[in-house]
Amino acid sequence: MDRMRIKAIKGMIIFVLLTGSILIQSCAMENRTAAMPDKVLIMNLSESSEYQPLMEGVPQTCGMRSGRVYLKPGETCGQHSTEGHEEMLIFLSGKGVALIGEEQIPLEVGAGKVCYIPPFTTHDNKNTGTEPLVYIYCVTPIGDVKESHTDSAQDHHEH
Repeated sequence: MDRMRIKAIKGMIIFVLLTGSILIQSCAMENRTAAMPDKVLIMNLSESSEYQPLMEGVPQTCGMRSGRVYLKPGETCGQHSTEGHEEMLIFLSGKGVALIGEEQIPLEVGAGKVCYIPPFTTHDNKNTGTEPLVYIYCVTPIGDVKESHTDSAQDHHEH
């Protein structure tokens, strides 16, 4: 990896860690009676083409779920909705488009980019390049919204 890519990945990791600490802090403030995770988790990212779950929600986290997605050229993760969640995508390699809304408006994504997807937003991700499009998604529930599918984030991102 060249220095620019390493620097970008380090910046993204710091961003994810800061975002996670903010989410944990807000979770603690909003839900003081819930059991809080009591340990820090460190894990290695896989380099395989398999889906890799990272955080799987309660009790591992306050509700955040995340995973590593690997899309081959031309592949998509499948259109789905964030429902009562907000989602952040952190692109590690490749290039593609995030197809947003029922109209599937294409927005360029790829290595070194971060994409925020608000609650109740239909979307899909497509690899438009010649190399794998690899990204990490982080999904967290908003407020008191009841979700209709408890495993919706994992179901829609696995490949």
